[in-house]
Amino acid sequence: MEYIELSCTLRNDEGLQDILIAKLGEIGFESFVEEDEVLLAYIRGENYNEQLLKQIFNEILFHDIQYMMTQIEERNWNAEWESNYPFVLIEGKCMVRAPFHEKDPNVEFDIVIEPKMSFGTAHHDTTSQMLKLLLEEEVKGLDILDMGCGTGVLAILAMMKGAGSVTAIDNDEWAYENTVENMKRNNIHDQTILLGDATILGAKKFNLILANINRNILLKDMHYYTDCLSKGGKLFMSGFYEADLLAIKSEALRLGMNFVKHISSNNWVAAVFTY
Repeated sequence: MEYIELSCTLRNDEGLQDILIAKLGEIGFESFVEEDEVLLAYIRGENYNEQLLKQIFNEILFHDIQYMMTQIEERNWNAEWESNYPFVLIEGKCMVRAPFHEKDPNVEFDIVIEPKMSFGTAHHDTTSQMLKLLLEEEVKGLDILDMGCGTGVLAILAMMKGAGSVTAIDNDEWAYENTVENMKRNNIHDQTILLGDATILGAKKFNLILANINRNILLKDMHYYTDCLSKGGKLFMSGFYEADLLAIKSEALRLGMNFVKHISSNNWVAAVFTY
């Protein structure tokens, strides 16, 4: 089967790589490889639509992006995944692995994620940071919202740790369907999984909100989170750079939240607030 490789060089990336991955996923790109300032994306030749791709780049024309398309030979893509997709171990307690990885009986939380796309699999610093914060948090019996759930990995860990309920929301149809699949794969049942954005949040209150998205969406939607956060509840946010922390803190404080702490790695940040 013929595949086409899209190679994008991104400069001054302010969360642009994650946004671009999501948009490319919407038009049929199946897998992604992140290499510093270069993003490689792959799509079946029969699914490639040049007009749709140009529309995406026209939408984000203000960014400095260089890209190139290349036809590549037929490959065994399952073998490619297995050779290039390692499992992730968080704090020695939580393993995020693909179905082809062996289970480690010594790990407390074993999460199986089908690696259909690379984001949301704990390989990115933002996801691993959120998993680390969640491992440290007592969540037993809590009502939790996973906003921008991606593969559902955070929601799955929350339920494994004894959360009372989880609501997982993503505005990307692939992410919604993948969360449904991964919940079943990890024997998590009867939880709420929704397709949409923060505007669909209703009157339900949550004790803990997890939002691993990007700077612009967090700043735009943070007021929705505080509206449905219980008094004394916590908000974990990630998906932004250290340089963006001040803006995130300022908006959170304006909305009545208190800054608790942040962790960082490779210039990416995850921050904790209380309400």
